[in-house]
Amino acid sequence: MSFEWPWQYNFPPFFTLQPNVDTRQKQLAAWCSLALAYCRHHKLYTLDVMESQESPVFNNKKIERKLSTEAIQVVFEELRKKGNLDWLDKNKSRCLVMWRRPEEWGKLIYQWVSKVGMINSVFTLYELSNSDDTEGEEFHGLEEWMLLRSLQALQTDGKAEIISMDDGKGVKFF
Repeated sequence: MSFEWPWQYNFPPFFTLQPNVDTRQKQLAAWCSLALAYCRHHKLYTLDVMESQESPVFNNKKIERKLSTEAIQVVFEELRKKGNLDWLDKNKSRCLVMWRRPEEWGKLIYQWVSKVGMINSVFTLYELSNSDDTEGEEFHGLEEWMLLRSLQALQTDGKAEIISMDDGKGVKFF
């Protein structure tokens, strides 16, 4: 299935941050939505600001327009404020993208655990994200950093406990 671009993507002014506050807010919301949808579609979890400028999401070769590095930083900062992005370095050059927040992943994981009747069971992190049992689930293949954040959210809610095991970490669901 190919990625569907929003109508704004082929509208040249979309690639220039607008000076009017109301217009800019709508534009940033559209950019945030586009960036998250693109990352979700391609299962991207980390982005580099400099590389992003050449990425199709911020560079429309068809209309020969691309978002500036400064504007990409503004979009990323907006995503950070919404809880969808964490910077990996102080220079803000690389980031973790959370097209689904940890709490949302945790909810999906817990629903699956409940559905398959595995409450009070222990899983390794590998079993949760990479086993044949989870194939077809949205969280299958989830990167370990996001899986851990999701399980921490469940632990905070009293639905799981992250445990140390001989070969790494595991989790018990309640």
